[in-house]
Amino acid sequence: MGEFAAAIISPAAIYLAPLLALLALYFRSRNRREGRALRDLQRTQALGSVEPVSMHPVINGNRCLGCGSCVDACPHGDVLGVIGGHAELVNPTNCIGHGACAAACPTDAIRLVIGSERRGVNIPLLGPDFQTNVPGVFVAGELGGMGLIRNAIEQGRQAIESITKLPGVGDERDILDTVIVGAGPAGFGASLTALQAGLRFVTIEQERLGGSLVHHPRGKIIVTHPVNVPLVGPVDMRETQKEELLEFWEKVRADTGLRVREKERVLAVERRSDGSFEVRTDRATFETRSVLLAVGRRGTPRKLEVPGEDSSKVVYSLTDPAQYAGKRVLVVGGGDSALEAAASLANEEGTHVTLSYRGDAFHRACPNSRELVDEAVKQHHLEVLLDSRVEEIRADLVIIQTEGGRRELPNDAVVVCAGGVLPNDFLHKIGVEIETRYGTPVHA
Repeated sequence: MGEFAAAIISPAAIYLAPLLALLALYFRSRNRREGRALRDLQRTQALGSVEPVSMHPVINGNRCLGCGSCVDACPHGDVLGVIGGHAELVNPTNCIGHGACAAACPTDAIRLVIGSERRGVNIPLLGPDFQTNVPGVFVAGELGGMGLIRNAIEQGRQAIESITKLPGVGDERDILDTVIVGAGPAGFGASLTALQAGLRFVTIEQERLGGSLVHHPRGKIIVTHPVNVPLVGPVDMRETQKEELLEFWEKVRADTGLRVREKERVLAVERRSDGSFEVRTDRATFETRSVLLAVGRRGTPRKLEVPGEDSSKVVYSLTDPAQYAGKRVLVVGGGDSALEAAASLANEEGTHVTLSYRGDAFHRACPNSRELVDEAVKQHHLEVLLDSRVEEIRADLVIIQTEGGRRELPNDAVVVCAGGVLPNDFLHKIGVEIETRYGTPVHA
């Protein structure tokens, strides 16, 4: 009887053993991933970096299966984690608003929102077609809360498609169909779509093609993702240097014949009695049926409002750290741009860099930026002054108030990375209403 039982059990054991081994490997891997996610969450909470800086996911715990599909879909890989059988946002400041997590969720447990319960974000009031409360005025890209390059290009495309449906667009040839303000990712996508649709339009950019990307530090890695570029087709650019991305855009401009009026600033947009618009710049005046605002959220750089700030040695963005080699540089700010600028400058030989921030910690910066700064401090290439405030900028020094008292630092250059002011006055003059989002969903 024992031999008979053994004969029956042995085949079952042969199939059961590999299954048990696979289950053991699965649970071991899951436990490791959960442990890593929990450590990330605890570190985030300890640093106080709990507020996302852009569009981000909110997870419905009642629907979440804890399958980890969202974690695997995230291009950063460390924004989300599964803890206790449910997905959680473990590194909020690393989120770039990609949206792949929501698309990958099998139970629709994730929705994308702008702002949070504690941190409101001001954006223009928009309809599903990206039209504001002013008929004929549209918004796309960063100004509307869509900062990711791929999403901004797509939103610019969709906004132009909405414009093509307006009455009279494409029919009357005496005025423009649209004026596109801004040639960053959203304006770039919109301009190519308008060109493809045969619209009569102009694109106006106060800097040059690329918009705010132009002001990123030299060699900065830009995170983007596969995107369908109008008139070009699918483009698979992952992590690429700023210069490579701008070079690609310049090639597209040359290949398509796209024209961009660079170094031209829009001064006013006025709605006329017949519903059309007059757009005045510092070089020309245009009559148009519609206007697409594809400008950044910075508007104008936020000033320190201190004596000496009008000095030529004060700048509000860092494009080439090498030009500051061997100099004494003060960087002001506590966000990613400030930390990246300070770390980049600290890598230049002979440069003495000080980073001043009014807060007690870099709550708004992502872990990667903080690690760059920590490493520069360890190498004695960078001094960080928290709870400090610039009081005055002089020709050869800066005066800073710190916890330890007033300090005078020898100085050759000041880089202010204190963010920007939303162009509220410009929007209000047009009549565009602004709303504050406290974790409200974005339009798909």
